[in-house]
Amino acid sequence: MQLALNRADYLQVGVTSQKTMKLLPASKHRATQKVVVGDQDGVVLCFGMKKGEAGAVFKTLPGQKIARLELGGILNTPQEKIFIAAGSEIKGFTKRGKQFLSFETNLTESIKAMYVSGSDLFLSASYIYNHYCDCKDQHYYLSGDKINDVICLPVDKVPRITPILACQDRVLRVLQGSNVMYEIEVPGPPTVLALHNGNGGDSGEDLVFGTLDGKLGLIQITASKPVHKWEIRNDKKRGGILCMDSFDIVGDGVKDLLVGRDDGMVEVYSFDNANEPVLRFDQMLSESVTSIQGGCVGKDGYDEIVVSTYSGWITGLTTEPTHKENGPGEELKINQEMQNKISSLRSELEHLQYKVLQERENYQQSSQSSKAKSTVPSFSINDKFTLNKDDASYSLILEVQTAIDNVLIQSDVPIDLLDVDKNSAVVSFSSCDSEANTTRLELKVRSIEGQYGTLQAYVTPRIQPKTCQVRQYHIRPLSLHQRTHFIHHDRPMNTLTLTGQFSFAEIHSWVVFCLPDVPEKPPAGESVTFCFQNTFLDTQLESVYRKGQGIFKSDNISTISILKDVLSKEATKRKINLNISYEINEVSVKHTLKLIHPKLEYQLLLAKKVQLIDALKELQVHEGNTNFLIPEYRCILEDADHLQEEYKKQPAHLERLYGMITDLFIDKFKFKGTNVKSKVPLLLEILDSYDQNALVSFFDSA
Repeated sequence: MQLALNRADYLQVGVTSQKTMKLLPASKHRATQKVVVGDQDGVVLCFGMKKGEAGAVFKTLPGQKIARLELGGILNTPQEKIFIAAGSEIKGFTKRGKQFLSFETNLTESIKAMYVSGSDLFLSASYIYNHYCDCKDQHYYLSGDKINDVICLPVDKVPRITPILACQDRVLRVLQGSNVMYEIEVPGPPTVLALHNGNGGDSGEDLVFGTLDGKLGLIQITASKPVHKWEIRNDKKRGGILCMDSFDIVGDGVKDLLVGRDDGMVEVYSFDNANEPVLRFDQMLSESVTSIQGGCVGKDGYDEIVVSTYSGWITGLTTEPTHKENGPGEELKINQEMQNKISSLRSELEHLQYKVLQERENYQQSSQSSKAKSTVPSFSINDKFTLNKDDASYSLILEVQTAIDNVLIQSDVPIDLLDVDKNSAVVSFSSCDSEANTTRLELKVRSIEGQYGTLQAYVTPRIQPKTCQVRQYHIRPLSLHQRTHFIHHDRPMNTLTLTGQFSFAEIHSWVVFCLPDVPEKPPAGESVTFCFQNTFLDTQLESVYRKGQGIFKSDNISTISILKDVLSKEATKRKINLNISYEINEVSVKHTLKLIHPKLEYQLLLAKKVQLIDALKELQVHEGNTNFLIPEYRCILEDADHLQEEYKKQPAHLERLYGMITDLFIDKFKFKGTNVKSKVPLLLEILDSYDQNALVSFFDSA
C-alpha cells in the first residue's frame, strides 16, 4: 500500500532548536490535538486548528533561547505537563499555560538535552549529566566528549533507572547512578535517541539512535550488555538525523518510525514480519526538520505527521485528501469555504504590507536622526562543518532563517570545491536565478593534509539594510582523519615519540589543533588513547599521550611527518623544549603504496576513457553505428555521460593522488636525512606511465 500524504503549513514561530515541538495527548481517539512549540526567542506557543485556522491556547513572553521541550506527568497517566529547558533553568507549564515550576539548576553550562520521566528529570549540558528527582540532585557524570542527547528506559517496564547518553565520540554510555555500566560503539556521532515504539518495545529495553552522518539503528539495552538488532546505512547520502517519533501513520496496527533529517528529508519506516525497517514514504522539505510527531492536528479522524523546521514553520503531512468526491451541494459549500479563506488571506496580506511600510518609514527616520545608533538587523545561522567518510570531503551546511542572497567562501589554504547533487544553490561563476528563495545550502570541500588554516564563510541574507555574518572553520593539519574505535595492530607501523616538560593539557591542545573529532577539554585521567582512520587512504593513526610524553603510531610515514612538523612548531611557540625520536618501518611505504594503488589505477583508467569519448563519438558519426567497435569501446560510448559526470565531480583527484605519492617519497627519505626533491620529476614520469612494480622499485632504489 502506497502512503499518500498532503502538505499543510499551519503557522510560523521563531527559529527552533532540535526537539522543541510536541503534540499534547488527545481527549479521545483520533480527535484533534494541540501543538506546543518553543523557539529561540524563548516563546512557548500552544495552538490548535479550528476550521483551517490556527488558534492560540496560550503564548508566553520572550525569554532565554529554548533548547528542549518535553512532556511529562505522573507515570501511566496522560503526559500533558509541558517542560522547557532554557539556559540553566527548567520551567513547567500546564496545558492551559499556567506556570507551575521554575527550577534553577545552577549548571555552569546551558542545558542542551533533557528527558522527563515521572518525578525524575535527566539533564545534560555540553559535558555534564545530572539526574534530579523532585528537583533534588541525585546523580552526576562528567563525560569525556560532548553529550548530544539523553534518555532513560521506561521505569514501569525496566526495574532500574537506566539513563543513556549519546556522546559525540561515537559512543552511547549506559549509566547506573553516577557510573558508566557499559559503553556501546555506534557507526557515527549519535545526535538523537528515542524509545522504540515510544515505550521501549515489549521489554522496555529497545532504543533507536540516529547519527550525524544519517545512520539509524536499534539496540536492546539489557542489564549486562547491548544487543544490536538492526542498522540502516545512509546509502542515499541523506542528511544527519535530528528527530524521531513512533506513530502508526500507515494504519496497519504497528507503529512506524518517523524520521526528520537536517537536509529537510522526512521519512517513514514500517516494520515487516521480521521486525526489519522498510522505507515506506519520504518527502523533502526545503529546510532542516528540528522536531517530528505523529498525531492528528488539522481535522478529526485524519492522522498526520507534524514537523517543525529550523525557521519555525509548523507543517503537517496529512492523510486528509485535498480533493474529495462530493455532491453538488457539498461543492458549493467547499467553494464558499475557499472563498472565505482567500478573502481572509488577502486582508491579512494587505495588513502585513501596510505594517512593513510603516516599519520601513520608522527605520528610515530612526537611522537618519542624529542620535541614531547602528541598527543592523540580526539573523540566526545554523551551520555545520563535518567530514564525510565516504568521499573524504567536508560538508559545509549553512542555513539561515531568511532567504540567502549570497555566500562568499574564503580560504587561506588550497581546497577543492565539489558540487552537491541535492543543492538548490549553484556553485559556479555564472549568473544565477535571483528569484530563488534558498534558505539552506550545502558545499563540499576537500582539503590537502599537511596544509592547514581557516575557511571563512561570509553569509549575506536577502534583508534590508544589507548585513553580513562571518563564520570560521578550522582546517586541521590531519583534516582527513576521523575518529575510530579500533586499529589493526598487524599493520607495519612508524612511531613518533615526544618527551619534554609539557603538561597533559598542553599536549592535548596540540592534538586538538592537529586532528578533528577530539574533545576540546582534556579527558579525565592521567593518559588518553585516541585512534583515527584516514578517510581517503584508509591508513590509521594511534595517539597515546600523558604529561611529559606522547607516542604516535601510523602506517603512513607522511602522517608521522606532518605530526612531527606541526607539534615541533606548536611547542616552539610556547618555548617548550621537545625531545623527538622516531622509528621508521620501511615496509610501511610499500603498504601505503598498495593502499593508493586501486584508487590511482581507477582514476588513470577513468581519465583515459574520458579522453577517448570525443574520438569514439566522431567515429560513430562517421560510420553511422558502433557495430565495428570492440565491446570495451562500445561500453565507453554507452556510459559516456556517466563517465564525464564522474570525472567532473572529482576535480584534481589524480593530482591529489600524485601529490600523496610525492609526499610519501620525500618523507621516506627526509627521515633518513636525504633531500630527494631533485628526483621528483623522474617520479612523475614513472606515474604518467604507471606500473605498480616500477613505482615500488623506484622507491627502493632512489
